[in-house]
Amino acid sequence: MNDHPVIARIRLNPHSRDVQRDLRDATQMHRTVMRTVPDHLGESPRHRAGLLYRLEETDSASTLIVQGNDLDPAGLPAGYGHAEVKSLTPMFSALRKGLAVRYRIVVNPAKRERLPQTENKHGKIIALSGPDADQWWIRRATDAGLQLHIITLTTMAPVRPRGKQATAMRHSLLRYDGTATITDPTALAEAVRSGIGRGKPYGAGLLSLAPASAP
Repeated sequence: MNDHPVIARIRLNPHSRDVQRDLRDATQMHRTVMRTVPDHLGESPRHRAGLLYRLEETDSASTLIVQGNDLDPAGLPAGYGHAEVKSLTPMFSALRKGLAVRYRIVVNPAKRERLPQTENKHGKIIALSGPDADQWWIRRATDAGLQLHIITLTTMAPVRPRGKQATAMRHSLLRYDGTATITDPTALAEAVRSGIGRGKPYGAGLLSLAPASAP
């Protein structure tokens, strides 16, 4: 596997039946994205492949951003879309303390319900929204080596896994965009590689960075 992952921007073909199916079904989207990484990765193949992805939709196009240690878009269904792949090594090399950056991330903010100590079981996962979600993102960004300056929230359509073996849990997705200053390049590099928060198989957790424009 590569020390630094690569990223693929896949402009989806709206006429593809596979694309139309995947846009309706988060479980199928995950299966399709997994086709871009090597086979035989053993247990937790998504984690071992470093696979993260995010769907970006506008009125005119849908684009799949996929990050992984070893991506091959040729594994996608025929006619799925046009892919451009580039190395993230220059981005990782540029990370330094004090650098101003723009960021984008789709997250699934959640917390585990606290149960009385007498109950020997885990509490259910509770989705966060509003100020609670914002504070969740601020804490996670701080831990990831970012001091946030601008936070712009966009509520995304929720996703629910489908299929016989899928859980009944609905994943509430929020997108955060803004600007920040790097405080810990090492922690930030790890957050980019590993993703942030829950819901990674369903399009959450991929942190994208770019240099902030000069004022």
